[in-house]
Amino acid sequence: MMNMIFEKKLTIPMEVKKMYPLTETMKENIDRRDKELKKIFSGEDKRKVLIIGPCSADNEDSVIDYVSRLCKVQEDVKDKLFIVPRIYTNKPRTTGEGYKGLVHQPDPEKKPDIFKGIIATRELHMRAVKETGFSCADEMLYPGNYRYLDDLLAYVAVGARSVENQEHRLTASGIDVPVGMKNPTSGVLSVMFNAIYAAQHHHSFIYRGWAVHSQGNPYAHAILRGYSTKQGTSVPNYHYEDLVRLKEFYDERGLKNQAVIIDTNHANSGKDPFEQPRIIEEVLHSCRYNKDIEELVKGFMVESYIEDGNQKVGGGCYGKSITDACLGWDKTEKLIYEMAERL
Repeated sequence: MMNMIFEKKLTIPMEVKKMYPLTETMKENIDRRDKELKKIFSGEDKRKVLIIGPCSADNEDSVIDYVSRLCKVQEDVKDKLFIVPRIYTNKPRTTGEGYKGLVHQPDPEKKPDIFKGIIATRELHMRAVKETGFSCADEMLYPGNYRYLDDLLAYVAVGARSVENQEHRLTASGIDVPVGMKNPTSGVLSVMFNAIYAAQHHHSFIYRGWAVHSQGNPYAHAILRGYSTKQGTSVPNYHYEDLVRLKEFYDERGLKNQAVIIDTNHANSGKDPFEQPRIIEEVLHSCRYNKDIEELVKGFMVESYIEDGNQKVGGGCYGKSITDACLGWDKTEKLIYEMAERL
């Protein structure tokens, strides 16, 4: 006997999609953005990608408010930057404690309800597409859940704690949009490159009770997010020398579409969100100095919300993170325009 209580059988993704279908206009918009983003990762489009938004999508209205604010900015910088809002509905927890994201708790102050969470997650991503035109990014914490959103997402991230997992790697090989593989918390680049290699090649495996065959994802790529020492000290890995070494790893492995996204928070910033603009400026300087690095760096990942900082669950401040601290809107808007000027 398993030491689990089986609460209910969840509705399969096909049924959820029938309950909450996309319109033809939404499908066309998502398809257009998918094509644009793939061209950036293949090198055909020289714009940079900016994956930006809250650490966790904890409140539907404030998240849509935030994403809506990006619309005018995107129009102003569209020749230089391609914005993909972060709507992260799954949150990994190192110890298993704490808020695990919208898919677990549609209301962070109430008990978990996984089915309501799945519905809330799909509704939120649909609202973003319908009301703002943005197809967004999410983290693939649970590979089996990807099917609930696979017709909506523009970008998928595999986190530092998941990147060694076989199921994440093989599922990524069957995804049709860019998938970023973060370096592990140990910082060992070979682990990340093994994940990229696996994701770029075809496989046969078990997925949601099916025997499946993946075709390989040529847009799987690296995300550098810094790492921690054995003593728990944060070590950045966005510096010039780090990027040169990353390029060497790509060349040694012979992987397709060499690319990296720089995660400007987490261990790269020591979880200080106000360091993110400085980190971007340094990386852009490295790009100007070295053409190979300029071609390798496809963009940045920034944690940003309406209000600076973070708060505890139930803190009551609208648009303020309940997980990692974020850069507030005023600083974010300034950052995006400054980035566009430097590109």
